[in-house]
Amino acid sequence: MKPLFFKQNRVRRIYTGGALFGEFFNDDSTDGYFPEEWICSTTKALNEGSTEEKEGISVLESGEYFDDYLEAHKQEILGDRDEIGILVKILDSSIRLPVQCHPDKEFSRNHFNSEHGKAESWVVLGTRENACIYFGFKEKISLEDFDNALKAGDNELLPLLNRIPVKIGDVFFIPAKAVHAIGAGCLILETQEPTDFTIQPERTCGDYVLSDNEMYLGLAPEIAMSCFDMNLVGNEAEKIARKTAKKIGNKESLITDADTNCFNVNRYVLNNESSENLIGCAIYVVTEGEGYLVGNEYSRPIKKGDYFFMPDCLCGLYHIKTGTNIQIVQCLNRE
Repeated sequence: MKPLFFKQNRVRRIYTGGALFGEFFNDDSTDGYFPEEWICSTTKALNEGSTEEKEGISVLESGEYFDDYLEAHKQEILGDRDEIGILVKILDSSIRLPVQCHPDKEFSRNHFNSEHGKAESWVVLGTRENACIYFGFKEKISLEDFDNALKAGDNELLPLLNRIPVKIGDVFFIPAKAVHAIGAGCLILETQEPTDFTIQPERTCGDYVLSDNEMYLGLAPEIAMSCFDMNLVGNEAEKIARKTAKKIGNKESLITDADTNCFNVNRYVLNNESSENLIGCAIYVVTEGEGYLVGNEYSRPIKKGDYFFMPDCLCGLYHIKTGTNIQIVQCLNRE
């Protein structure tokens, strides 16, 4: 077996974006309703009205769906693990996404019959003018006041939230149940638990009008709204969200066990003929530069925008080599 590479996997969403993909993936992307690239995905997208059985699931270069291929080669790909356990995306927002939250594991067990919630992390890869995110409440408010502001629109809603300007290289951790929204102009590498559960109780997103199901995931509104953590307030909220890389040698630890037991995110910065051995059962995304994936009588050039999955059985047999410089982000399940 060799490292697994994939075909393009753009996924439809209710918000628009995608133009920043052009520079990152070196393609002709423009803004539209396919603003997310799902990477090495075995997770199905929850898109209302979709008839695509495999929407969101990645397809290998050989043409096989990744979930089917994994089932046929589970021991080699996962080792003693039951699943990949994460979903990785690159997304580009040309407009603000709806204010939202995601369930934790307990909420998902009780209401969605799932063992996964949706804690997530963001690494900012690119920006447009005035790029920002929203995270946490500025001041303590009641759920009733929050609900009224959602119904009133931007002028009442956004002043309740912390607006955080972002720049390339910023890293954030978004706990389950935290109120948040990605603002317009953010190209983000997102690592998360492997679900598509989003509670987004704003009726509109740009020109798109959400149904009740898209807002509340089939739950009664009062149950869905109980998912929001109303205690994430003030400056302490940004301290929870913003992360500082911890650097040792070529490795920068971005999201660690201290942040979550769901996943780790690391970034490797290589230059001047340096190299890095790669562990298995992990997803790798090249975010800058170019180099080579080498090992086991195999060599493949890789560059910014490329990504691949390293099977467990190949742990330590491959390495990244660069003649100039390359940055590669490693995402892996920790459960």
